[in-house]
Amino acid sequence: MSKSFVAMLMVLALSAAAAEDPKKGKKGPGLELRATPRMAFSPADIFYTAELKGGEDGEDFYCPEVTWEWGDGGKSVEESDCEPWAEGAKVERRYTAHHGFPRAGVFVTRVTLRKNGRAIAAQNVQVTVRPGLGDRSNEPPN
Repeated sequence: MSKSFVAMLMVLALSAAAAEDPKKGKKGPGLELRATPRMAFSPADIFYTAELKGGEDGEDFYCPEVTWEWGDGGKSVEESDCEPWAEGAKVERRYTAHHGFPRAGVFVTRVTLRKNGRAIAAQNVQVTVRPGLGDRSNEPPN
């Protein structure tokens, strides 16, 4: 069999499988992550907003576990106590958090939405914290 014929068979098989499963035809939302401010002086308090944009609301995005990895070794996990999923249930599309950085550095914060133990969406944002008054974290040791 030629490679193009095999590829065409695979495409047809995947198309048929997607047509059988109504969930596969739905496109989920994308995750956007913002940090305010993106550049600050230490000690810095950064406000984060993770937002689901576009796509369709569905059970996969209903009441997820939200994990924040701050980029400084710290981590926060938020779990909600939600009613069971029902058609038409409200899907939360915005998640917010604050995190303080006492010292200067470049930090990559990652937010991950999980459902039933698997990641359904994740996004990173970089924050730069410059040394503030009295912060000697970027000075070489004596």
